Amino acid sequence: MIRIRKTGRVTAVVLAAGAVTALAGAPAQAATAANGWTADLSTVDGDDVNVTGAGGTLTLADAAWHRTARVFAGSEGSLLLAEHALAAPANRVSAALSADTPKGTSVEVDVRGRTGVNDWTEWTPAGTTLRATVGSVQVRISLHSDTDGVRPAVRNVALSTDSAPQVNALAATTASTYKVYGTREGLVGGTTANGHKIVSHDHFVSFPSGKSVSPKGTGNYTARVCRTDGSKCEYAPVWEIGPWNERDDYWNPASVRSEFKDLPQGKPEAQAAYLDGYNGKKDDSGRTVQNPAGIDLADGVFWDGLGMSDNGYVNVTYLWTGSGPTGVVSTAGDPMNVRASASTSAAIKGLAANYAKVTIECYVTGDSVTGKFGTSNIWDRIGPGHYVSDTYLQTGSDSPVAPLC
Repeated sequence: MIRIRKTGRVTAVVLAAGAVTALAGAPAQAATAANGWTADLSTVDGDDVNVTGAGGTLTLADAAWHRTARVFAGSEGSLLLAEHALAAPANRVSAALSADTPKGTSVEVDVRGRTGVNDWTEWTPAGTTLRATVGSVQVRISLHSDTDGVRPAVRNVALSTDSAPQVNALAATTASTYKVYGTREGLVGGTTANGHKIVSHDHFVSFPSGKSVSPKGTGNYTARVCRTDGSKCEYAPVWEIGPWNERDDYWNPASVRSEFKDLPQGKPEAQAAYLDGYNGKKDDSGRTVQNPAGIDLADGVFWDGLGMSDNGYVNVTYLWTGSGPTGVVSTAGDPMNVRASASTSAAIKGLAANYAKVTIECYVTGDSVTGKFGTSNIWDRIGPGHYVSDTYLQTGSDSPVAPLC
């Protein structure tokens, strides 16, 4: 079983300026005391981004720190809390915050719930119904400032759970796939939204919403990105927010899409702005959109996985929106080859990045391989004509977790 790191992001509460106590999404029915707990704001480690909890008050560690060259003013940070087992299953977590939020600053709280060994709901604003009833959750607290040197300060976060009528519940389904414009991320030396330091030929992707950001060192949310002719694909974890927008989960239906609900499902706001003049050709920050990008590709995905030489359209499958048995790619660090059949000499169809969480459709027997989890002749089909050795997939079981192909 994969170890879940101390993590959790929070996106819902935008506190007004001054000393404030605010409730993030008051539940329709009060949660019992047994379902309440207080966030530990003092424990900050390598999973957290630009925050300090000295003295039990959470604030930005560097009020003039910018993750990448694209962030030219203000600062941001996040604290990812440990997974929390609930006293009783629930589908909603509310947050009451005590914080100082000077003008131009905000504090946000997001929650997600565990639905399987490797599986989670998307990050959801506190007080919003999760898309499944769950027994454990994680919370993420995000701090933002529009002005260098000005920081919010969070003194207390009280969390509670309840259950509300289930809306848009998760159902067994095939993961969504859309054709969107992809751009090369670059930004080597910068830091992603989950705190990963970007290196040369890196392997991750970025979407314009925090709902699908995997905690550092995980691939809980992974995308399969393919050239439009299907000749090359890469399975890569989502570690960054962008391009353009920050709240455009365009792969979701309008009922749960955070913004731009009048756009068709699968159409990024940037694409509509650039091609159709939507929103006055602006993104959600008021910038004029210069390309229709719906995904950013780290250099390794762009050059090595897909063999791209210029920005262009790709087919993207948002794997976390589907269901079925899953496994997490676990290598010494480099991505592994995805083969056209269960043979080490079969054609290479692309790459699967370390940490990527892939859906296992079925399994076959083939060449014997010695990998991170022993020696086996079992190969898993993770996509159409895509096979990887089971010895590199962490599934939580020593036996196949999917049926024979």
